[in-house]
Amino acid sequence: MVLAVDLGQSGSRIRTGDISINTSRGKLAGENPLTSLRSIFETVEKLSSDVVSLSCTGFNGIVPDPEPYAALCNEFFGATKTALLDDGLAGFIGALHGRNGVVLSIGGGVVSVGGRDGVFSHRDGLGSTFGDEGSGFWLGKLGITKALAANQGRHGDLDMVTAFKSQIAVFNELESKNGTDAATLAISSAQTLLDAADNGVATAIDIRNEGAHLLAQTVIATWLGTGGSRSDPLEIAIQGGPSANKNYVNTIQGSISIELANAKFVSAEGDNLDGAKWIAENMLISAPPLLRWSHQ
Repeated sequence: MVLAVDLGQSGSRIRTGDISINTSRGKLAGENPLTSLRSIFETVEKLSSDVVSLSCTGFNGIVPDPEPYAALCNEFFGATKTALLDDGLAGFIGALHGRNGVVLSIGGGVVSVGGRDGVFSHRDGLGSTFGDEGSGFWLGKLGITKALAANQGRHGDLDMVTAFKSQIAVFNELESKNGTDAATLAISSAQTLLDAADNGVATAIDIRNEGAHLLAQTVIATWLGTGGSRSDPLEIAIQGGPSANKNYVNTIQGSISIELANAKFVSAEGDNLDGAKWIAENMLISAPPLLRWSHQ
């Protein structure tokens, strides 16, 4: 039986058989995924499995040496086989079950993976400093930035001050304005930004629309990276926390359709945990740079 783990920026999940564990502990800003996983495993109930499949944020499309991760899984679960995979690949397999297309996963960060006849492409997943455009972090950060500016009289949309009143209060109490807590505040504020846009706040609408355009360009680049063309038929699934906002998704899809006219938008058939489990059961050899196995 496979023990599947999904390490995200805003939380993590573990599943094996009928056991499912959710935790708010994810990969902290600047933290190595190995450190994050150890911290999580130390707090969950004792589990055992010969095969562990780790879907991790933070690899930026290049999975590192799996041996330290295998040692960690052996220590905590008694595993002798460990699959280490980029969370984008897990999301792609979980959502489309390997069919030709692109899966855009939006959480605290952004990763987009496409597949076409066995050729894979990975875009963004570059982290919040230089990438993750359109992500929860990106939306929340820009929203708070504009709200703080309006609160200081440096921006004219005072509706942003009203919409982000609680976030401004939390920001003012932060001991470090650039630390982990600030990054967490940005991620948790994405929903506030999208709600403000839904309520007609002009600046929030501008941020949402820019994020949607950037995500559309990420999807298009992902598909072209597989060797596909702009006229190809393909399936596109959009998943993750911010995708619960229909107006955000509709705006992303509209921007994509301008350049990929034959794209079909579908609902994801599964998530990262489903993908991690499927990969551990069916992709039994390494497929670098997105999947690396360790057999101890």
